[in-house]
Amino acid sequence: MIDWSPIWLSLELAFITMLLLLLTGIPIAWGLASSRRRWTTAIEALISLPMVLPPSVLGFYLLLAFTPGNAFGHFLDHYFDIRLVFTFTGLVIASFFYSLPFMVNPLLAGFRALPESLAEASATMGRSPLTTLLRILLPNIRNAIITGAVLSFAHTIGEFGVVMMIGGSMPGQTRVASIAVYDEVQATHYATANHYALALLAFSFSVLLLVYLVNHQFKKTGNA
Repeated sequence: MIDWSPIWLSLELAFITMLLLLLTGIPIAWGLASSRRRWTTAIEALISLPMVLPPSVLGFYLLLAFTPGNAFGHFLDHYFDIRLVFTFTGLVIASFFYSLPFMVNPLLAGFRALPESLAEASATMGRSPLTTLLRILLPNIRNAIITGAVLSFAHTIGEFGVVMMIGGSMPGQTRVASIAVYDEVQATHYATANHYALALLAFSFSVLLLVYLVNHQFKKTGNA
């Protein structure tokens, strides 16, 4: 009988990561879209790096940073009694960096597609930049927000290299669905591995279908 705890742990990890990315991705994308400075291009490239960097490379450097034997990990361990290696918290932080471009890039494209006159008109009416963002800009990039949220959620669900490096395979703590597939294959339990793989396949397809349906609906209604 299949153990559903890796599936639920994956969903929990993806949901928490998505919320954190929404809270941080919106101001990051807004700042990049509003800036005219040259160094923003370097920041955009840095944010998008996980899209081309092998996950094991990112996981390796995060592992080095989180290990108590190194400066950052030692600082957290010594002063705050926080350990990130082989913990769910470590998975969340690693997933945040790994899925960051899947949230920021759609939001950035959404902000840049808006006419500058929207923000300018709001400013002439005396509205603060924060009010302009919340009441004018964000409602006009709803499809970009939905796309970023769904893609970052799905991308986190499908993680393997990063979560393996940071979390390993601790049942109930870090053994997410992708790790469960690997473990079952290693143990030659192909039927169980197939159950986990089919669940991930069905979920991934459903997520992509949702993104396409949402984008298609917004194009039909003429929304940004």
